[in-house]
Amino acid sequence: MPPNDPKLLTVILNWRTADMTLRAAQTALREMEGIAGELILVDNNSQDGSFEQMRRVVAERGWPRCRVLQSGRNGGFGAGNNVGLRAGLSDGSRPDYVYILNSDAFPDPGAIRTLLDHLQAHPETGFAGSYIHGPDDEPHLTTFRFPTIASEFEGAVRLGPVSRWLRNQAVPVPIPDHTTRVDWLAGASLMMRQSVLEEIGLFDETFFLYFEETDLCLRAKVAGYPTDFVRESSVTHIGSASTGMKTWRAVPGYWFDSRRYYFEKSHGRSYAVAATAAHLAGGLLHRLRCALTGRKPADPPGFLRNLISHQFRKAPVRAKAEAAPAPRMNGV
Repeated sequence: MPPNDPKLLTVILNWRTADMTLRAAQTALREMEGIAGELILVDNNSQDGSFEQMRRVVAERGWPRCRVLQSGRNGGFGAGNNVGLRAGLSDGSRPDYVYILNSDAFPDPGAIRTLLDHLQAHPETGFAGSYIHGPDDEPHLTTFRFPTIASEFEGAVRLGPVSRWLRNQAVPVPIPDHTTRVDWLAGASLMMRQSVLEEIGLFDETFFLYFEETDLCLRAKVAGYPTDFVRESSVTHIGSASTGMKTWRAVPGYWFDSRRYYFEKSHGRSYAVAATAAHLAGGLLHRLRCALTGRKPADPPGFLRNLISHQFRKAPVRAKAEAAPAPRMNGV
């Protein structure tokens, strides 16, 4: 390997899905052939034998560029990935790029190399992420705008004329058919420039789950490093294997806490309250339409009540290791 080749550190976070994580690791190692670097598997304190199983399998298969680490606590998605990002390369050298891959995501041929080549060719870009699809080739939406007061109302009211009026404010961005710039990407397959992380900090560990990628991409954009969606990099993703999101009967409290913290950190408390008020107004109008038409509301039972209670109760305190100072952006 030429000495000036870029070095890549790949991190996969495991939470009670050891078999799937090992499958993702095997696929990632295949796609890292010819790329200088290593893979770290982080067990997020699963306490179900995952850590021991992964260590045993990695040793048995003789994966020389793979290590298994134990986080020691389940601090959430960002905190777990930070364990691997802080660990760095085993020889103590600095990676040029870091790549986070979900434990239920499997890079298609050329996916990792394509992200690396994109960042090499576009030095102004901070982060680059893949096109994500399911095992059935159905595309998964992972391209988004930053949330605003307007997007909170649009997402809650669920009314065609409003959505058309606010189409440039809606958080979901229709999946582009070409490589392009976006506000933020879901972290199922995301490559980041190490120098950018050294400038803005790692994941903010106040977020247990959800909004941590939004916050990281926002901090990068404020610092002058945009995020690119790279259509040519393709990854197969099962989705919600660890969180169980597909089977939720109610939105968990940590989602509301993460949402509130994101708005308060990015825009201030007054803006966060206004965003919640906009969501509440849109949600009430949606429920009124449902009552008049005999339809069932799209939100789970108690959603608006929980939204309000989490907005005004005392926020949970979590460790903020490596979190960068909160950026400020003007929102609509």
